This record gives sequence, C-alpha cells and structure tokens, in this order.
Amino acid sequence: MIPKGMVGTYGDIAKALGKEGSSRVIGRILHINPYAPRVPCHRVVKSDGSVGGYAKGVKSKIEMLKAEGVKVSSGIVVDFTKVRFRGFSKPLPKI
Repeated sequence: MIPKGMVGTYGDIAKALGKEGSSRVIGRILHINPYAPRVPCHRVVKSDGSVGGYAKGVKSKIEMLKAEGVKVSSGIVVDFTKVRFRGFSKPLPKI
C-alpha cells in the first residue's frame, strides 16, 4: 500500500505486480475500486506527476491528497520525486 502523504504511479503498481507496461489496465481497475478510500487509489498518479483521473472526480482526488499533506499545484504533484513511493517490500500477488 502507498503510505499516507505519498503517491505512486500506475506504472509502479504494474511493475510491482510483474505486469510492467500495463499501467492503463491498472488505471481501469482502480477506476472501479469499490473500496475507495479505504483502498487508497487516490494516491496513484500519472508517471509525469499529474494527478490523472478519479472516479469521484479530480477535484475530490486533489482534496484528499492535500488533506494527507501532498502538495498539488495546477493538477501536478509538487516535489513529485520526493513523495513518490517505490518501496513495495515484496512483489505483489500476480493478477
């Protein structure tokens, strides 16, 4: 799980699942996440640091990120490289 106050990318999750190159699939899966925000898909952003989409609206996603201490300006995560989580401790289960 991506810790509070950090973000990961769709590609980071795909790679951790052993499905590198499947970031669009990850995006589609997260879009239908029935457990949001308990399963914090709002912490997943595009590889360029832009916020990307969210089933409950981009404004809601930005508000949730800001509430967790992630700075967002003009739809881009500020200091993206500093708050980018890549520390998946073990490979995630294969999908």
